[in-house]
Amino acid sequence: FEEAFQKALRMVDENVNGFDPNIQKVNEDELREPTDKRMFVLAAALRKGYTVDKLYELTKIDHWFLEKFKNIIDYYQVLEADHHGSIPFDVLKKAKKIGFSDKQIAAAIKSTEVAVRKLREEYKIIPFVKQIDTVAAEWPATTNYLYLTYNGTTHDLEFPGGFTMVLGSGVYRIGSSVEFDWCAVGCLRELRNQGKKTIMINYNPETVSTDYDMSDRLYFEEISFEVVMDIYNIEHPDGVILS
Repeated sequence: FEEAFQKALRMVDENVNGFDPNIQKVNEDELREPTDKRMFVLAAALRKGYTVDKLYELTKIDHWFLEKFKNIIDYYQVLEADHHGSIPFDVLKKAKKIGFSDKQIAAAIKSTEVAVRKLREEYKIIPFVKQIDTVAAEWPATTNYLYLTYNGTTHDLEFPGGFTMVLGSGVYRIGSSVEFDWCAVGCLRELRNQGKKTIMINYNPETVSTDYDMSDRLYFEEISFEVVMDIYNIEHPDGVILS
């Protein structure tokens, strides 16, 4: 849950690193009122030492979720501890498993995203590609919907190469909407007409580019340097097109 939750926060707002306790200040009135900002007030409250029971009283969010949120905030303290210049393998591995991005880890340990990525690659801490199970395990899933996770041990499919990767435009915003998705769809169709296999990376479920039949492989993932490079290194595509 922690990994998926932090991914979701980053997908909604590219300026957010994850479940960050430093974005908002603690305000009990804001904790009582469900808004799009409440999650970050909750993060600040957990960081300040509010108990799960107290937060349940204020928010009425189920204890199960509050415990998961607390796991994330508690791990900030592990990351911020002095590791004598280099973060140990087990600490970095656990951080990735609960959804911390390289950029988020870098902010916690006062380093850079590139330095964290380099260390992670040296430790061989890489994500695994999994298929989204659309049939609730009733029978084997055969979809081309894919995602990355650090909570795995094997990939769900092979990587023969020969694909062309197309980057989508993410969630709809004022000034960036369906017209940019049309560009991505037009690109995918032209590549298919030329007989090329395609990979789409996008995370907006209401766009045409994320339809199951628009590309050979669809990664429902963040569009960030870290994730795009992880997919690139796994798939070894012939080229990348930015839309």
